[in-house]
Amino acid sequence: MNRRPRRNRKSEAIRNLVEETSLSVNDLIFPMFLLEGTGKKIEVDSMPDIYRFSIDTMLKEIESCLKLGIKTFDVFPAYPESLKDSMATESYNPETFYLKGLREIKKNFPELCLMSDVAMDPYSSDGHDGVVKDGKILNDETLEILGKMSLAQADAGVDIIGPSDMMDGRVGYIREMLDNQGFTETSIMSYTAKYASAFYGPFRDALDSAPKFGDKKTYQMNPANSQEALIEADLDLEEGADFLMVKPALAYLDIIKLLHDNYPVPIAAYNVSGEYSMVKAAAEKGWIDPERAMLEVLTSIRRSGAKVILTYFAKEFAEYRLK
Repeated sequence: MNRRPRRNRKSEAIRNLVEETSLSVNDLIFPMFLLEGTGKKIEVDSMPDIYRFSIDTMLKEIESCLKLGIKTFDVFPAYPESLKDSMATESYNPETFYLKGLREIKKNFPELCLMSDVAMDPYSSDGHDGVVKDGKILNDETLEILGKMSLAQADAGVDIIGPSDMMDGRVGYIREMLDNQGFTETSIMSYTAKYASAFYGPFRDALDSAPKFGDKKTYQMNPANSQEALIEADLDLEEGADFLMVKPALAYLDIIKLLHDNYPVPIAAYNVSGEYSMVKAAAEKGWIDPERAMLEVLTSIRRSGAKVILTYFAKEFAEYRLK
């Protein structure tokens, strides 16, 4: 028996020496939730250890994360129903708390990388990612709103725009609008393969953004499909995307690998709220070791080909690395 693979596992030093996949805080983006007001830090019931912040408390949280080595943050707005309407007009109101909050973040921490989300659902009284008419989601009519939203966010200092709506043609539309207004250095991380998943529930709790009728299956992808992801990726790359994202991550590791093997741009993956909360719920029951599960989850996403991981474990991972 000349080949004994266990020789390369016999000590921690050797295991580290031959380790194929590395995971760093530099690979992570921390999603955060912004509320209107001051002095607020409210835990999301379905996401243990994850909070909705007002801008003053969020600035403190970001400062603590920067000290841990986290450099990139994706900030989502949690709007009250009173500010929502069918055309998501609050999304590009320059005086809205979200855009003002983004400006404050960049003013206080110009060194960080700031990402934002482009879709109508946080601002929409319908809870959908596009304009609704007679029960249908209108594609081209939505693009104009997404363009206005993107320009407003870029003007607020956002470094990476994240179109998550899955409307056809939105990457090209947004890229053209940004370029025409002088925002040529603003990146686009397209939600390229965003599936109609059961794993988004806790996120929708955090933003109170669940659709008021029906579902999102006419624009988000069918979980049974993989080749369709190549069509979406071809279009997004051609239209000017700088990153291609797969969402969710754990149930779609094969899609991450598919895009990684076929496209020359960085592949991102969103380790979504339901994936996070499953680990936390099982840990609370004492069924799994939460630290080992976290590391295994993140490593699997990285191993599959994701260079960038959006994850609610970002701060926990950064703290773990400093132990």
